[in-house]
Amino acid sequence: MKKILIIRFSSIGDIVLTSPVIRCLKKQVKDAEVHFLTKKVFGGIVQSNPYVDKVHMIDKKAGEVLPELKKEKFDCIIDLHHNLRTLQVKQALKRPAFTFRKLNVKKWILVRFKQNLMPEVHIVDRFLDTVKELGVENDGMGLDYFIPPGDEVRLSELPLSFRSGYLGFVIGAAHATKRLEVGKIISVLKKLNRPVVLLGGKEDSDRACVIESALGAMVYNACGKYNLNQSASLVRQAGEIVTHDTGLMHIAAAFGKPIVSVWGNTVPGFGMYPYSAISDLKSAISDLPLAIRGKNEIVQVEGLSCRPCSKIGFKKCPKGHFKCMRNISEDELISKIKLLAP
Repeated sequence: MKKILIIRFSSIGDIVLTSPVIRCLKKQVKDAEVHFLTKKVFGGIVQSNPYVDKVHMIDKKAGEVLPELKKEKFDCIIDLHHNLRTLQVKQALKRPAFTFRKLNVKKWILVRFKQNLMPEVHIVDRFLDTVKELGVENDGMGLDYFIPPGDEVRLSELPLSFRSGYLGFVIGAAHATKRLEVGKIISVLKKLNRPVVLLGGKEDSDRACVIESALGAMVYNACGKYNLNQSASLVRQAGEIVTHDTGLMHIAAAFGKPIVSVWGNTVPGFGMYPYSAISDLKSAISDLPLAIRGKNEIVQVEGLSCRPCSKIGFKKCPKGHFKCMRNISEDELISKIKLLAP
């Protein structure tokens, strides 16, 4: 099995979480040529990865790239997405395939009945289980994220007070029920009273402007001003990262940053909490005894009968009270940020 196609179409965090599979295949399978198939909008995440020999991209449909893929004559396919589009690719290429088990039924039971049947295994290790038949093992080196040199952000571009260190605060997430409300973020940052770079996409710009207006010069609003790789550069240069359950959380883990992750309607029990290199292993949280954790802290509201309400998220709280975020303790959050401060 020398010419290998890995498939993961989306999204940012999920693709970053496949990086150990890419690296281990490339380094452990003799003479491996590793290709990666993803959506064009996410192609930049893997294009600079030195363990990827070629990236194939689609806009929406797998059929867009099937003629190109057939010419490659792959030896096998590693399907880390497992959906209808990947099935279409596998059927068209007619090559041996190793397919990731998504555990959707167990996730549904956790969401619907609050009964946790999920294995105490991070999704990264489940991704790696998909390729174990190829003799691939976890090398313990954690996640990878590679920034093209042209996308590195120099600290000299930031205001003077930020050049000797700052806290990175990822205010975004794809769904509102995974995000702290602006008022609570402002209150927490006022109490911290230190330089903070706000991180997120264009969709987070309005919320970031409200925070910036309330806090003035202690905040640098980077939301929507940088592309993903440039935002990753700001993450890499931060002292520590506060983040919701979102893609930049996994990018921060790839850089080995101290992370305080804040959880709302989703839970770490889905197996997608920050994943660190085994060499950084320090401790495990009580409900995840096998968790691979480095300098990470988790903040969440324990004991809510409605949580998790989704494995992804909603535009607004289905119950209307949004206790999973509104009841987050500001003192606990601040304490854990200070605990991880360099």
